[in-house]
Amino acid sequence: MSFLRLTNPKFIRPFIVIWFVMLLLSPITLEGINEFGLFSFIGVLGAIFANSTGAGGGVVFIPLFNQLNFTEQQSVATSFAIQCFGMTAGAFTWWFHYKREKTQLRLWQGFKRIISITTVSSIVGIWLVYGYHLTSPSSLHQSFSWFSLALGLFIIVTVFFLKPHRERSQLYLFDWFALITIGIFGGALTAWLSVGVGELLAIYLILRRFDISMAVATAVIVSAFTVWAAIWQHTLIQFEVYWQVVLFAGPGAVLGGVFAKTLVTHLSATKLKLFFAFWLLIIGLVGIK
Repeated sequence: MSFLRLTNPKFIRPFIVIWFVMLLLSPITLEGINEFGLFSFIGVLGAIFANSTGAGGGVVFIPLFNQLNFTEQQSVATSFAIQCFGMTAGAFTWWFHYKREKTQLRLWQGFKRIISITTVSSIVGIWLVYGYHLTSPSSLHQSFSWFSLALGLFIIVTVFFLKPHRERSQLYLFDWFALITIGIFGGALTAWLSVGVGELLAIYLILRRFDISMAVATAVIVSAFTVWAAIWQHTLIQFEVYWQVVLFAGPGAVLGGVFAKTLVTHLSATKLKLFFAFWLLIIGLVGIK
């Protein structure tokens, strides 16, 4: 399978047919389809944001679920389930891009190593939270508001104030310790908010002057592994997923993850990032108040 096949109509058509059949076979009524249909668009939107910035789709889903009066557990669990679709599609998209262009991607030398060490650390972090039943220092609403505010400010800084410099590709001993720390702390943060490790990883790599595309790609792939490691807590151990929402938003997230790069190219990555940055700032400020 190649990257081109994923973006080819030959892939999309059977995917949509299977999705339609799943809807017909599900116990959801026609009224339910009308009620939950909007979540398909939300899934696409979340996946586009996640796979164009390296941030998890939870920054789109969590505020929406709060407005719908989901419990904190339902919000996080449902966000994880949707991201299992969108982040996985995005991860494959970036991985095939790397495999297809790796002879030309000289600045991506540490790509696999960064993914490996951060993924393992993130899974350790997320299961330390679940295994020892560690609770978040504050409510989901407050924590997410502060996190959104910080993420929005960082995106604005990267767009306006970080000037292009010569990128680096070599990993030093300091980087290895930093990646392990980011993985463990980011994994714990992800367990509480459904977002965290991808954002922290992308921020670190960009600040360390690694190639921006590689920073986003590694963040997406690490996030994909992390949400798959976490989803079992919310399904097999304690089922908290709002499956009706996932049935619509999940496949939508797949489409968004597959086409994110193409759409961002046409819409201008800078404008898209600024739009989401100001949106995150609004969410953060409103939540803090």
